[in-house]
Amino acid sequence: MAQQREIITGPGAWIGRDIQHDASWIHRLDARALEEIDAALVHAKRVGARIPFAADDFPLPRLAAVLDNILEEIENGRGFVLLRGIPRSRYTDEECEILYWGLGVHLGNPVSQNARGHRLGHVRDEGRVIADPNARAYQTSQRMDFHTDLLPVDVLGLFCLRTARSGGASKLTSALTIHNVLRAERPDLLEALYGMFHLDWRGEEPEGEKPWFAIPMFSARDGKVTTRICSLSYYESAARFGEQYRPTALQRAALETVQEIANRPELMLSMDFQEGDIQLINNHIMMHAREAYEDDDEPGRERHLLRMWIAVSDARRWPLAEVLDGRYRWVRAGGIPVKR
Repeated sequence: MAQQREIITGPGAWIGRDIQHDASWIHRLDARALEEIDAALVHAKRVGARIPFAADDFPLPRLAAVLDNILEEIENGRGFVLLRGIPRSRYTDEECEILYWGLGVHLGNPVSQNARGHRLGHVRDEGRVIADPNARAYQTSQRMDFHTDLLPVDVLGLFCLRTARSGGASKLTSALTIHNVLRAERPDLLEALYGMFHLDWRGEEPEGEKPWFAIPMFSARDGKVTTRICSLSYYESAARFGEQYRPTALQRAALETVQEIANRPELMLSMDFQEGDIQLINNHIMMHAREAYEDDDEPGRERHLLRMWIAVSDARRWPLAEVLDGRYRWVRAGGIPVKR
């Protein structure tokens, strides 16, 4: 018999239809904030700062406190914020990278996102497909289902350099709300998600690690629930290492039901990025997705987002169950190690 889990309450367990048209999750940078960012960019360039640089090289005397409040909202509020107002056309691509990194290091430590060692990543179509077991979904233009990212990093950040010609809308759903819906509708599947699942590293495993790993999809610590649900392809391709790593019928039903719930129009929130937007989300309690997109035919106009995986201090971050320590140790160590 399935264990009766508690109903999750609080601002992180939101319902999309209630906040879709509530602009309070959009933080608009005012003229004073933009002046401070400009001054920080000038300073960073003057001192020859190169990514990765420290927060001191991008001084934000007033805005640092604003970013601290935004981090509080990400960790203990709704779990996400959209920063808007950066005049993208004012800056070169390289200046946008410096600016975005400079803001990010005031939130925490950006870590490596892949075996290429990218701490400032590039989300764009590399001509790959999700069916390739050694490809990551962000390297394609295909639709991405609801997921959390590969490592349990604390904050995911995206900066929109350029939008697509069409498509590419970003979608968020609260995993805490999904937990509540499963509790009400399918407690058996909810309990299954607290069990161990096998996932494919997709070629990003550190040296000496198995090419697959096993973790629960839901876990809890100090009364707070965390999700680690990835895209369905990561479970399916784990079977290439042995049939014992394929999801069971119950596990597959649970994962498919999560996707069905996450895609319910009344539960999810959709946002179209404007160039210069920065999306910040809590990777432990939010699931994100993306619609397929078509790029502009003109070279240099392709959809291009900059991405950071940001590790937050232990004093601020969402508490994780011990069963996730094996995964979080890679976050502490600086993310996915470079493969030589």
